[in-house]
Amino acid sequence: MKILLIFFTFSLISGAVRCVSVTGYSGGSLLVDSGKLWYSYSSKYMAKLHEWRTIINNMKHDQWISEGRFTLFCNEYSGLMIYIRELNIQDAGIYQIGVDGKWAINMALNVEEDSCCNTSKRVMVNIGETATFSCEYSQNHNNNVKIIFKEGNKSIEVIYSTGNKEERFSVSDDRHNQLMTVRITAVTPDDGGVYLCGVWINRESYSYSIINTVHLHVVTKVGVSRVTGHSGGRMMIKCEHPQHKTKPKYICKESDGCSERKNPGVQDEWMENGDVSLYDDTRAGVLMVFFRELKAADAGTYRCGVNVSHYTESFTELQLDVRDDAKYPKTKTESAHLGEEVNITCQIPEEHKVHFCKEDDDHICQNISTSAVTEMSPSSERNEERVFTVSISNVSVRDAGVYWCGAETRDTHLTFISLTTKIQLNLISNGFSMFIIICVCVSLLLIGGFTLTVCKLRHKRGGKALTSDNGTREKNIMVQSSCADSRRDSLTDPGSAQINSHDELPTILSDGLLYTSVSFQKHEESLSEASVTVSKNELYSDYATVSRRMRLN
Repeated sequence: MKILLIFFTFSLISGAVRCVSVTGYSGGSLLVDSGKLWYSYSSKYMAKLHEWRTIINNMKHDQWISEGRFTLFCNEYSGLMIYIRELNIQDAGIYQIGVDGKWAINMALNVEEDSCCNTSKRVMVNIGETATFSCEYSQNHNNNVKIIFKEGNKSIEVIYSTGNKEERFSVSDDRHNQLMTVRITAVTPDDGGVYLCGVWINRESYSYSIINTVHLHVVTKVGVSRVTGHSGGRMMIKCEHPQHKTKPKYICKESDGCSERKNPGVQDEWMENGDVSLYDDTRAGVLMVFFRELKAADAGTYRCGVNVSHYTESFTELQLDVRDDAKYPKTKTESAHLGEEVNITCQIPEEHKVHFCKEDDDHICQNISTSAVTEMSPSSERNEERVFTVSISNVSVRDAGVYWCGAETRDTHLTFISLTTKIQLNLISNGFSMFIIICVCVSLLLIGGFTLTVCKLRHKRGGKALTSDNGTREKNIMVQSSCADSRRDSLTDPGSAQINSHDELPTILSDGLLYTSVSFQKHEESLSEASVTVSKNELYSDYATVSRRMRLN
């Protein structure tokens, strides 16, 4: 609100604001020369009046001020230019543009619909060749001057017009079809960029251009390679870009104009993109492309390239032939015992290098098995093909899985690996060892069960013994310290036997079973056979001593 009040205050002070009228087309762009000076050390602004919306309010001294699709910049003649990209119907209205304390203009923008200007184009050309692209315009502008601009680094320069021509640039105007064709000969990497082509409309105090946008990409072809794969097999392609290790890399098919560029999206990590997996190795400057299963539709011409800059790139042309051969791919199964060695044979053409790899969980075959490869020796039995033997020693559980064998071809900038033989490696466990393991496990289970059962029985019997002992003591045995007195009262023989006992029986039993033994020793002076009589209230004995012993079972 404060900015708009400043606008109106400035208008009242300086008098009437000059108005300009311009017309653009939906989808196209508009470039307006205000006819006013830039004034480097003053603030610039742009606002849409009826919406009370400030678009640009810049207090700095930049030569290029951009907010979204709207840009104010200083041209080579120190004039203020207005640039609006990708117009739409909602952009129509009145705008005020000015320099604080210097000048202001109102710009009435009219936006029309026309199929001539609603799309931007992308053109690719090889370095050294001729770039050709066309721009359409409305039939309302058949007689207007045709013009070409190019976007630079915070600038827009005139490349071609009636009074300004460059040697390598030419324009032909087909007024019947409202089509202007631009040709750039002997293209260099510097020619890449954004071109603005259209018509120039000149007024007394200002001018503007209705333009289309063309993105010109300059590519350098560094070589051509040919490779053959087999339907159903696997294919690994390594594209080398040692001079651009960290630049984003891609592969695309020329039959569709390279419109669909496949790239990992991230660096130093395998990523899936459709039917291929890609890995951008920034340490080696290599893009690895893995076809997980070749098909006849994969045949064709590819570009394996790198984006050197936003509008320049370098690529190697790859011509891929996919053959449907009943001989390939081969499938075989190998078995090996744990800890032993396994020999795997594969067959490749004579002139190629052998490649042996293991398939991971993502079906990418890139790494040799972690077990040591102790031998890779050729056989000379065949003239056209060689048979290689790969020996894996000390086989472990991690060695089981799917392996692939094939031929590796090295070219100037590419390496091709065609995998044609699939090997399934299974592990066989040692029978005796397994029997021992099973026996040990069963024995441990039996011992554990037996121990548990005994513990439960002991606990149960211990509880019963405690109950029984308490009842017996109450009913049958009354052993007291006065046993000797009872004996003296009942027996008149002064040398009769005596009973020695503890004052009382134990009342707390241990976890084991208690047994009591009683030993009798005959008195030397007894004339008859010694005897022991136990009644309810009295105990008689002809033995000299009676001793009781307890033991824990």
